[in-house]
Amino acid sequence: MQLPVYLDYAASTPVDPAVAALMNDCLGRRALAANPAALGHAAGRAAQALVEKARAQVAALVNAQPAEIIFTSGATESDNLAVIGTAQFRETRGRHLVTALTEHKAVIESCRHLAARGWRITWLRPDADGLIAPAAVEAALEPDTVLVSLMHVNNETGVILDVGAIGAICRRHDVLLHVDAAQSAGREVIDVRAQQIDLLSLSAHKLYGPKGVGALFIDQERVRRVAPLLFGGGQERGLRPGTVATHQVAGMGEAFRLAAERLPDEAQHVRALRDRLWAGLQQLPGILLNGHVGQRSGHILNVSVAGVEGESLFYSLGGLCVASGSACTSLSNEASPVLRALGRPVALAQSSIRFSFGRASTAAEIDFAVGCVVQAVAHLRSFSPVSVAGG
Repeated sequence: MQLPVYLDYAASTPVDPAVAALMNDCLGRRALAANPAALGHAAGRAAQALVEKARAQVAALVNAQPAEIIFTSGATESDNLAVIGTAQFRETRGRHLVTALTEHKAVIESCRHLAARGWRITWLRPDADGLIAPAAVEAALEPDTVLVSLMHVNNETGVILDVGAIGAICRRHDVLLHVDAAQSAGREVIDVRAQQIDLLSLSAHKLYGPKGVGALFIDQERVRRVAPLLFGGGQERGLRPGTVATHQVAGMGEAFRLAAERLPDEAQHVRALRDRLWAGLQQLPGILLNGHVGQRSGHILNVSVAGVEGESLFYSLGGLCVASGSACTSLSNEASPVLRALGRPVALAQSSIRFSFGRASTAAEIDFAVGCVVQAVAHLRSFSPVSVAGG
């Protein structure tokens, strides 16, 4: 077993060897050095063919058409383009958005950007299990609502929202639905048609692809266009100008192709590891599961440990690569806003650990992690024996 044990797949995944091989081939072949927009010669057309192949592979994973996939630098840019771009393009129809307090910062900060410019934002609060009921979304809609933006699988708790039911509500009210699927693509079944999703944000590096590339699905019938945030050339239907990085896009396409092939088996694999981990950790007094016990994705387990100081606990787990919240907020010592929104007290929110696992994770690594946590908690409590009843 290689130490430290990597259990932070929700932050980023290792690049699959097949993906890395394809990307290396792209970088090493002189014939693919051309700009994929340079269609006047054979090298440019060869590069473009790779980009279009990848576009089709990404589309296939979510049942979209290739023309509906716009490549970006990642899910953060996709979230920004979906939220701000849709709002700006449709502002003559209304200036109201609905989102949740538990969204990724890319969505939250995009909404705050719009709020500072006169948009009204309704912030939904989940229940204690992290769920947002479709009825709560419907109740938040107003006559001038133009967009609902919600995460499919929460990046901290793994809780799954019923985006299909929410999509049906949005369609009835002629409101667009944007879904951040960075954590769910390739792990949960996504069908943008059946679930009535209008815009969908995707990330390569959450799914064994390279960092620095993502995509945004834009329904060509219902949305057609959003306002661009960047300006330059006419690449990606004029919505995302700049030279397309052939090797990165090709890597994302291959990663999504592999994910589509392996989804059922890998979903079963990570669920088994998650359940094994939780079974081992439950022996600890004062350990609490964060998020719904059943309605959650298999690759994330988030727990809080009462009776220990959060920072001390985190740094006692030197043999593990785990998270105390989302990666985008790891530089801050504040308690997780997601867990605070679920009603966890500050102390419990600060003593949370997010374990996330994936394709290469093993049962032996899970057992090692259980031992690390049990030993660390026992050690910390021996120095500061406090009640573990409420944290």
